[in-house]
This record gives sequence, structure tokens and C-alpha cells, in this order.
Amino acid sequence: MNIRCCSLSLVFVASTIAGICADDWPQWMGPQRDNVWREDGLLDKFPEGGPKILWRADIAGGYAGPAVAEGRVFVTDYVTADDVKVPNFERNNFSGTERVLCLEEATGKLLWKHEYAVKYTISYPSGPRCTPLVEQDRVYTLGAEGDLFCFEVASGKVLWSLDLKKEYNTKAALWGYAGHPLLDGDNLITLAGGEGSHVVALDKRTGKERWRFGTSKEQGYSPPTIITAGGVRQLILLRPDAVTSIDPATAAEYWSIPYEATSGSIIMSPVVSEGHLYAAGFSSKSLLLKLAGDKAAAEEVWRDQARSAISPVNVQPIVDGNVIYGVDQKGSLMALEIPSGKRLWESTGPIDGDRALGSATAFLVRQADRYWLFNERGELIIARIGTSGYQEIDRAKVIEPSNTAFGRDVVWSMPAWANRRAYIRNDKECICVDLAK
Repeated sequence: MNIRCCSLSLVFVASTIAGICADDWPQWMGPQRDNVWREDGLLDKFPEGGPKILWRADIAGGYAGPAVAEGRVFVTDYVTADDVKVPNFERNNFSGTERVLCLEEATGKLLWKHEYAVKYTISYPSGPRCTPLVEQDRVYTLGAEGDLFCFEVASGKVLWSLDLKKEYNTKAALWGYAGHPLLDGDNLITLAGGEGSHVVALDKRTGKERWRFGTSKEQGYSPPTIITAGGVRQLILLRPDAVTSIDPATAAEYWSIPYEATSGSIIMSPVVSEGHLYAAGFSSKSLLLKLAGDKAAAEEVWRDQARSAISPVNVQPIVDGNVIYGVDQKGSLMALEIPSGKRLWESTGPIDGDRALGSATAFLVRQADRYWLFNERGELIIARIGTSGYQEIDRAKVIEPSNTAFGRDVVWSMPAWANRRAYIRNDKECICVDLAK
């Protein structure tokens, strides 16, 4: 073979490899923490009878989605003999064991587990809420009562651990610790609670505190989020009483704007669209801020626009250009234009085609020119979503709802989307769904 032919062959091989690239899903919302699935080679429609289930693994209760990295699947659960049903806005005591499970990605085989006794004092006590966070040879988990661990990925050895409630003299929020921790350089940033320690940064290798910031009347549930605006990196904290920006390296405050969350229910991470930052919580408590372009500053544009705003309860909204898509507390998928605040449309299609169901849930990720959704009925959906509306392509039932909320059967857990597969859990099993074309 001559040099030119050899070169062409190498180009062909390289382009072929590039065209079949696959990604892990090592944390909440994916590799870049933005709910975008960047793989190709996926199904256009589901085969008759639904997609193939490659394996099933027995697990127990929980809302925490799986994480997938380097041939392993990490998922957390809660094992208890107690009847864990408790009304919303109420607490009770339950005894049980939280577990961290490491499964082989190819087969679902259990590679290792770590378990520890924990007493739940929260509402919706089925299990942990936070997706494991994997970085190279370490995996971090946060339990519903504030048990924070760092494990060695290969063996499950505990490298360090911290009881956030004990360390910061606080208690779990009504619905438990649900703000997914964030890695930033050498820092692991997490909601903690307590006086002067609403959020803390820990050395990711040792668990030792690097800084702490803020006091809030309640912890809330909004995961810490880092954005770049005004020429600087800003850690955005959506608290039950304010939206605050601080320096993620030093915890020095940049700006803060008052906000009032109903019953402390602030769950979403703020999102940025067209130089604006949007935050919202229960009962249409919405807020749009304009971010300064030349410094770390923000000013209020509007708030509490009940007739247009998206008020997410269980689902993180996603931004596409100047439009935010998300499932509102009343159970409809909506499109919100930024900065006007105009609601472009709403649809009950993803969950119940006939009517909206209160707090109904459909998790969504963007992939190429379409979206994949997983709803509380245990259905996977392929759809096109844009400024003109919601257009469903196909759907398939893949797992049974195993929990109850508001008098109906639900499954409230975000899948992991990795290596052309979806990894989905309920309170009985974790499954691997083949979505390759």
C-alpha cells in the first residue's frame, strides 16, 4: 500500500472511531452537568415490544439516579423493614440501612457494596436522593440524612466520610439531603446546613473543610451550580431566602438578591439563558435576573409571574438558546421564553395525555435534534421539543412504578444515559436498557 492510500485508510479509521464515540454518565445531569446526551448511533424508534433489557439487578428503595463510569454502575438505596409511607410535609422515624452498590456495567453483577445503619427522620423516606459522583478512582455519595462518603472506585474502600448533621450541628431538611454535590478542582462543594455553613467546600482527597458560607433558615434542596458571567466564575446558591453568588475558590460574596421559597421548597439548580439567570420553586415563586457583562453583579428583571413561569418540583429544567423547557409543579411540560417570561406552550403529553397531574414527573435530556424523556409511569419517550411545541415520536414501558405519591403509583428517579444505554432504577431493581441503533 502506498503512503497516500495508507493515509486515507488512517483518516477513514479515525473518522469511523469519532463517529461511534460513547460517553459515560459520571454524575447528576451527565459529564458536563447540563442534561445533554452527546452520543450518536441511537434508536430512531423503539422496536416492537420495546427496547431490549440487557440486565436486571436487585436493589432496594431510593430516588437517587445511577452514575456510570469506566465500566461500573453506582447506585444507592435504603433497606428497611418499616412501612416508610408518610404524608407530605410530615416527618417520622424509620430504622434501616443505606447502601452504596457498585455493579459491573456489562452484566449488572455486584462488584462491591458498602452499608451503614441510618435512622430516617424525613418525609418521602424511600431512600437516598443524590446521584453518586465519580471522578477517576474515587466515587462520592451523599445519603438522605447527610452521610457523605468518598470511596475507592475499584475496591469500595472508604477513603473518608463525614456526618454533615453532626459536623455542622443541624438536621436534615424535610425531604432529606437532596442537593447533588459538585466537584470543582480540588474542592467537593455540598449543602450542609447549620449556622454559617449553609454550603461548605471540602478537600476532595481528605474531607477536610476548606471554607464555609452562609446561614439560611432552611437548607433547601438546590444543587450548587458554577457559571461564568461578568468575566469571573461564580458559584450560584439558590437558597430558601435568597439567590447568592460567591467566589467558588474563597467563598467571598459577589451579590445576593432576596428570594422566598414556599415551605423551603427550592429544588432546581438555577439555569442561564441569554445572559439571564432563572430560578423558581413551588407555588410559582420564580425569579429572573440579568447578569452583568463586565463584573460579578445581577439585577432583578421580574419575579413571581405565575401565569408564565415554570415552577419545577422534581425535574431540572433544560435550556436551549433563549427557551427553557421543564415540567411544572402541575405536571405539564412547558416552554418559557427568556427574557420576556412568555410561556410559549404547555403540554400534558409526556405524562398523561388527557390532563395534568399534580407534581407529575418526566425527566428529560437533549440528544442531537431531539429529546429523550423518562416519565413517572416508567416509560421512555423519544420526542422533538422546540418553540412550536411537543411532538412525540415513540414511547415504550421499561420499568414498573414502585412507589406512591399523591394517590398514584410513580417512579421518581433520573436515569443515567451512557454508552448508548439507559440505566434506570425503581425501588426494586436497576435495569440496563439497550438504545443502540
